[in-house]
Amino acid sequence: MKPELPRFYVHCCNNSSKLDKSEMGFSQTMDSQSPCQLVLFGKSSAEKELAKSIKDSKALKLSDNAQLEIVLHSDTETPVEENCFRCDSFLSSLSTTRFGRFLIWSPRLPSTHDVVSHNFCELPVGTVCVADVQFKGRGRSQNMWESPRGCLMFSFTLQMEDGRVVPLVQYVVCLAMTEAINDVCHKNGIPYLHVRIKWPNDLYLNGLKVGGILCTSTYRSKKFNVSAGIGLNIDNEQPTTCLNAVLQKLTSISCQLQREDILAAFFNKFEDLFDLFIDKGFQPLEQLYYQAWLHSGQRVIVQEKDDNQLVENVVTVQLQKLDFCTSEFVVQELARSIFLTFFPCKLQGLTSSGYLLAVGEGGQMCELHPDGNSFDFFKGLVRRKLT
Repeated sequence: MKPELPRFYVHCCNNSSKLDKSEMGFSQTMDSQSPCQLVLFGKSSAEKELAKSIKDSKALKLSDNAQLEIVLHSDTETPVEENCFRCDSFLSSLSTTRFGRFLIWSPRLPSTHDVVSHNFCELPVGTVCVADVQFKGRGRSQNMWESPRGCLMFSFTLQMEDGRVVPLVQYVVCLAMTEAINDVCHKNGIPYLHVRIKWPNDLYLNGLKVGGILCTSTYRSKKFNVSAGIGLNIDNEQPTTCLNAVLQKLTSISCQLQREDILAAFFNKFEDLFDLFIDKGFQPLEQLYYQAWLHSGQRVIVQEKDDNQLVENVVTVQLQKLDFCTSEFVVQELARSIFLTFFPCKLQGLTSSGYLLAVGEGGQMCELHPDGNSFDFFKGLVRRKLT
């Protein structure tokens, strides 16, 4: 008897550009009534002056009008706890010209994403907001999560003019994070962790999710204002695993990955990749991207509705020599009569809108979309929602 193939469902998404924030170790929680503190940092003297101007303007707000206390790093005398994000360490490791140089840090915040998206026009482009704890973190289907200590949780802003490539920026963010983790491992002389990209927006390590991304955008003054949020489980093993837990099994060297190092490495890498992406498109990044994704050679079942009948297609995705234009996969159609027919197809890679593009033997084209919550390549769930 042949082993059963994993199933996944292709679900048509809406046209908004959004990705998932990491759900590792998150639990649903009630809102807090205590004031939220935002501490403003600037890397240069000009950015420090900008921080003072923003504080004095009292323009920053939270989306739910929660109580907010805004302070400058230079004015705060509160001693920093040992396990708090070390903002000075992050800024000293940062070598960018735009991204991450204006920093908002909070010990406890409803959502970093809401801070940057709700105050986009009041903040310089490239601003990053980091929180040690989130109690209303944003996920798929408007889920709210509590993010515990040990997770790197941040959101930042960027602007784009070409709306056709806005959905692709999520892939640049994913790629920059995998590259940043490799850079930190190399710098510390420790084994690479080989974090992989689960299309379209999750990060996996050893078959378990360790991170994810959420991107949203609005259009104003002929520009797309994009807010990108990332959650990465660095030092919290529950409920699955974290980067440092896997690292401890790979080496006897006493070395722990730090949130500040990874965030600085992320922006150092992202700025270069983003500039290349804006200048020449995603094509120069494709080979590097496919080196990091984990779907090559995977066989799955695509299930969809055709004339009120359920049709299943078995798909093998195989990228050969990382050339997305010549990569082949085989589709096995399970028709209503259960008669099996094989025909070769080619996986073209990504469509202009950022989805997976497949082309059949007869030239027919298929675009695969993720399903918000049920899309799971490992458990075999890809589904086109039935009406």
